[in-house]
Amino acid sequence: MSELQWVIGTASVTCVAEQDAEIPANAFFPSAADAVLAAHADWLQPWAAGPDATVKIVIQALCVESEGRRIVVDTCVGQRPLPEFFAGMANDGSFLTALADAGFAREAVDVVICTHLHFDHVGWNTMWDGDRWVPTFPNARYVLARPEYEHWRDATEEVRAAGSAVTFADAVTPLFDFDVVDLVDVDHAVTDEVSLTPTPGHSPGHVSVRIRSGGAEALITGDCVHSPVQLAEPDWFTLVDSDTEMSTATRRALVAECRDRDVLVIGTHFPPPTAGHVVSTPDGGVRFRPLT
Repeated sequence: MSELQWVIGTASVTCVAEQDAEIPANAFFPSAADAVLAAHADWLQPWAAGPDATVKIVIQALCVESEGRRIVVDTCVGQRPLPEFFAGMANDGSFLTALADAGFAREAVDVVICTHLHFDHVGWNTMWDGDRWVPTFPNARYVLARPEYEHWRDATEEVRAAGSAVTFADAVTPLFDFDVVDLVDVDHAVTDEVSLTPTPGHSPGHVSVRIRSGGAEALITGDCVHSPVQLAEPDWFTLVDSDTEMSTATRRALVAECRDRDVLVIGTHFPPPTAGHVVSTPDGGVRFRPLT
């Protein structure tokens, strides 16, 4: 998968993909209707949807350069044991090579931001070193929204498993042993250009990442949106949204904020070209217009 990069003022964002998949839309979005998905085929296919009522999903990190700092937003699945249902998703280590090739070698990263703590966003937080889990990015501060961390810290193993935080014990907890975590508010500023913005619903303390620089603006979505079709159909929540009413309200707010504005929306799970704009359609609806 080719590397994608966007410039926002004096900041930049580089996409480094770990893996991709194509899945039935109604297996991921329980309220999805094949006919409705087909009605969006003219702008979704072939890049974001297949011909047989499927959607295309990518697991990737968004790597930001801002004010001399290298920031990795979300760390994918990682190279680790996973429950049987997810076992085939473990990475073979090639992601770290791709990350280094993109200019984000492990030792060069200054900040890691986790939009939330599901397993496919924290996996490369840590790596196995002999007899213990250690921070993958040895010189980085790990930025976690406090409400998100406290929710999963206090959850039972059963709740973590049901909520996709199945690697919390080995991808998040060990970071505290090395004193590399900053627990922050959901609107925390990482640099003068990069800040968190609350987008709850998919998980209790979910955040997206906003970039404002030189009069330009971008939003890295995290999982408040998984597929561009949800911008046209914001009621299509996922099976793993912790609060479906809130996740729907968050998507509606995102659409209202970005619609017909020059805000570059970078979808954390969107397949290439990944970034684009939310625009109105002649019939009063909205669609996502990907960059070419």
